[in-house]
Amino acid sequence: MAAISGHCTFRSHKFPPSSTAYSSSFSGGPLRSSRISFASPSSAVRRSNISCQASSATSQPSSSVKVTAKRELKDFLHISDFDKATIMQILDRAAEVKALLKSGDRSFVPFKGKTMAMIFSKPSMRTRVSFETGFFLLGGHAIYLGPDDVQMGKREETRDVARVLSRYNDIIMARVFAHQDILDLAKYATVPVVNGLTDYNHPCQIMADALTIIEHIGQLEGTKVVYVGDGNNIVHSWLLLAAVVPFHFVCACPKGFEPDKETVEKAQQAGISKIEITNDPKEAVKDADVVYSDVWASMGQKEEAAYRRQAFQGFQVDEALMKIAGPKAYFMHCLPAERGVEVTNGVIEAPNSIVFPQAENRIHAQNAIMLHLLG
Repeated sequence: MAAISGHCTFRSHKFPPSSTAYSSSFSGGPLRSSRISFASPSSAVRRSNISCQASSATSQPSSSVKVTAKRELKDFLHISDFDKATIMQILDRAAEVKALLKSGDRSFVPFKGKTMAMIFSKPSMRTRVSFETGFFLLGGHAIYLGPDDVQMGKREETRDVARVLSRYNDIIMARVFAHQDILDLAKYATVPVVNGLTDYNHPCQIMADALTIIEHIGQLEGTKVVYVGDGNNIVHSWLLLAAVVPFHFVCACPKGFEPDKETVEKAQQAGISKIEITNDPKEAVKDADVVYSDVWASMGQKEEAAYRRQAFQGFQVDEALMKIAGPKAYFMHCLPAERGVEVTNGVIEAPNSIVFPQAENRIHAQNAIMLHLLG
């Protein structure tokens, strides 16, 4: 689910600095590897004009404190920090480990003796359960730290939290409001940091989505993914994936609710995928392989719910819209869903709805991400 801070304002957004792209091979298990190749479609981008940036009260680091460099370590903050080969390796690994777990084999325990700190500035059933269960299934132990346990940036500065938790744990996952908080955690931590969600993006969700599409369609190449709704952090993550792996991505949203302009431009300038931003959902969904939706009013926007319901009239994914998409189109939603608002009950319960396999794949995509980071 897209979760947005109450401090969110409409203004120019500076895209977070990308890390160096990484490529690696996996080790540590009796698993076979497969590869998927992609061809790049033509690029066509319509630019948006509204952006949303979360603010952060994180203090600037003192010049008297030296930050330990993490030259060999990798964080998972944005999908676009990695190259296509690495992203596909992670997705391959997710499918392999999922198959192993589904077979009932519990002998693959690469996280045995390792601990993960999970920081939750905002609650989430799927993020907590999928990370905690996934890490346990591979032999590790996860520690939940709720909003009252840490109060990052209030009771204790982010840089101090990062350095303390690094001494206790092997990896840190954080679900926070301001994107700067995850950047600061990664800057000061000496162990890998995983972005469990920020106001800006939600990379683990989109990796699970990509895995789900590959499972049901057979590939991501050549598919048309149409998102209908608010141009939020889910859309930003789809755009960052489109900047690395080629497919056709369309965001259909009301005027004034378009995704961040600089992120759209980043995806456009990559020249990898076909990108469209439109205000016409009916035209957008034609020939879609996937129609994707999310709540119209996210966490931190509930006071805008009534206004947004008016602004988003005509953007509900209902049976009529899915009929326009065609009989082969799948429906996806990152959940939780407000049935009867952004999507009808009939669409969620239809045979071509894959929202629950999509939710399950959070475990497997995240396990693969952590396997990559922990090497």
